[in-house]
Amino acid sequence: MEMPTPNPDILARKARIVERLLEVLPRDAVIDDVHETRAYECDALTAYKCPPLCAVLPASTGEVSEVLRICHEEGVPVVPRGSGTSLAGGALPTADSVILGVARLREVLETDYENRFIRVQTGRTNLSVTGAVEEEDFFYAPDPSSQLACAIAGNIGMNSGGAHCLKYGVTTNNLLGVTMVLMDGTVVEVGGAHLDAGGLDLLGVICGSEGQLGVVTEATLRILRKPEGARPVLMGFDSNEVAGECVSDIIKAGVLPVAIEFMDRPVIRATEAFAHAGYPDCEALLIVEVEGSDAEIDEQLGLITQIARRHNPVELRESKSAEESANIWLGRKSAFGAMGQINDYMCLDGTIPVTSLPYVLKRIGEMSKEYGLDVGNVFHAGDGNMHPLILFDANKPGDLELCERFGADILKLCVEVGGCLTGEHGVGIEKRDLMHAQFSRADMEAQLRVKDVFDPNWLLNPAKVFPLDVTESRRAA
Repeated sequence: MEMPTPNPDILARKARIVERLLEVLPRDAVIDDVHETRAYECDALTAYKCPPLCAVLPASTGEVSEVLRICHEEGVPVVPRGSGTSLAGGALPTADSVILGVARLREVLETDYENRFIRVQTGRTNLSVTGAVEEEDFFYAPDPSSQLACAIAGNIGMNSGGAHCLKYGVTTNNLLGVTMVLMDGTVVEVGGAHLDAGGLDLLGVICGSEGQLGVVTEATLRILRKPEGARPVLMGFDSNEVAGECVSDIIKAGVLPVAIEFMDRPVIRATEAFAHAGYPDCEALLIVEVEGSDAEIDEQLGLITQIARRHNPVELRESKSAEESANIWLGRKSAFGAMGQINDYMCLDGTIPVTSLPYVLKRIGEMSKEYGLDVGNVFHAGDGNMHPLILFDANKPGDLELCERFGADILKLCVEVGGCLTGEHGVGIEKRDLMHAQFSRADMEAQLRVKDVFDPNWLLNPAKVFPLDVTESRRAA
């Protein structure tokens, strides 16, 4: 395909910026070829694409600092990028921006088993953090479905969770400290190898800030001893609503499983065809896992299955072996890929009170009929983190826009029942225009002032999180 002829002024600006970047980075760390930059034109929200001015791949905190200093002096926007697995458009570039990827920041810097922490560069993948400590029977708890590929930098940016967050919490509950580079190149240290730092909770501000405040290059993470054992149980039900009621009753009973995962019929069918996990043919499926000693597991599963039987499950199957447990989780971890094989979809991320699960699932089904678009539901039911997958045809004119309107209504529904717009995917570009549905003008102003302090020129990760009219007025000021 023939590429359009760029504006001469843009070409001259790009040449100057690339020349300056090459003064602080090796040639292979600066990607400025127009064809090669297309690899960075989107993240996992592939409905939106825009090639950046160029991309850089620094290999140290010092190099990140130099890149940001140059971009700050040139007034060039910078888009931080982990592994590009964001489902909310968190790493979508603008045409005048530099992508700053952390893929070369992969080292383990320190491991302390006695004090239960590991310090890593943030380009390291989530799963490889556990890989670095598992020989000593430790693990890193947050486990998003993309953990094989997603980077710690992105996990911190979006405050990622995962299937086991019900018991162990999300990234913010497992993050002890960071090294972060501000837009002007200043390097700051926040927190450290201890549970709580004194003073303002800046770590709480940084985790989940979506690259708006700085680029996190190193992270100190909490590691935990592996449990003695774990065992999942499969529960099949005749309807989504009944499965939702079962989840609510388990939580109300005071039991704390390590995970409660939900899948409905469309997802069950797609996943079974893809992974052959041996799932039952039913309308809704729960995977409930508990851990501890054999006696603890037996006691917890006994209570959980007792609660489940009150809801007349069509199948109730407790895992009897490590192989069967692995297959059960293989199916759940494969769900997003399995659905992607059969259709284009948009994955949402609203979070609701667990007691609202039956009502919200019913309303999503009703709205699916109203919009004429199918929905697959797969999510972390234990903490109410919904992941409706709205199926659409990207090649059919108007289908994407219809899907977006449907998605907006689902997210507004989540807020209406007392939930929020996002649980772990972030706001990105996907939900930025819905921020007013959750936050008042005063709430929004407080967030904007935090951004002003860390990035007064509004150059970091532009056009994300905040509605565009707010962003543009701030940058103009």
